[in-house]
Order: sequence, then C-alpha cells, then structure tokens
Amino acid sequence: MDFYKRMEIVCHSIPYGRVCTYGQIALLCGKPKNARQVGFALSHRLLAEDIPAHRIVNSRGILSGAGAFEYPGLQQKLLKKEGICVQDMCVDLKKYGWHNTMDEAEALLAEFERLSL
Repeated sequence: MDFYKRMEIVCHSIPYGRVCTYGQIALLCGKPKNARQVGFALSHRLLAEDIPAHRIVNSRGILSGAGAFEYPGLQQKLLKKEGICVQDMCVDLKKYGWHNTMDEAEALLAEFERLSL
C-alpha cells in the first residue's frame, strides 16, 4: 500500500467549504492510527502541490498546519475564502467538518484497489 498516494486521493476528495482531520484522512486511507504520518507528509511536502492542505485541521478543529504554508495566516485566509468561519485559529467541526458517508469511503477503497494502492 502506498499511503501517500492514498492520502493524495483522499485529500482531493475533501469537499470545497469543508475541513477534514488528520485522523479522518488516516482512517480513510486504511491506517486509522497514522494521523501523525498525515501531518508529517503535509509538513514535509511529500504530496502533490495541488493538495488542498488548508482544509486539514487537527482533531479539535485547530489550524495546526502552519508549517505547510508559505506564510502565517494563509491557511485561515484560504478557509475564509471558502466560507469557513475561523475563530481563534479554530474551526467548528460539527458545522464545517467533512462527515463522509460510507458510500464515499467505499468509493475511495474501490479507487485504491483500481490503482493497486
């Protein structure tokens, strides 16, 4: 399994105007205990440049990916541009979180299998 290739697919699946947690990405990649690896990949720029990294927050909705952006405040600016309210560097996950469905998870799994990931 190529975890980083799976991550790219999952990250591209995060809907506009929604955020996703590191743990949720790890779970959707089939490695539920690898949230830190998600953060590592983002902070070390191991993924394609067009990943919407600004949509990824920690488990409490806190914007914690500052190291992955060109300048401080860019993640917040990009989220606000998508209509996501950011208060005190935090996003309301109940309101703005991507609550993926089982159908979406199964579609991701099918895509991984199709690509032999």
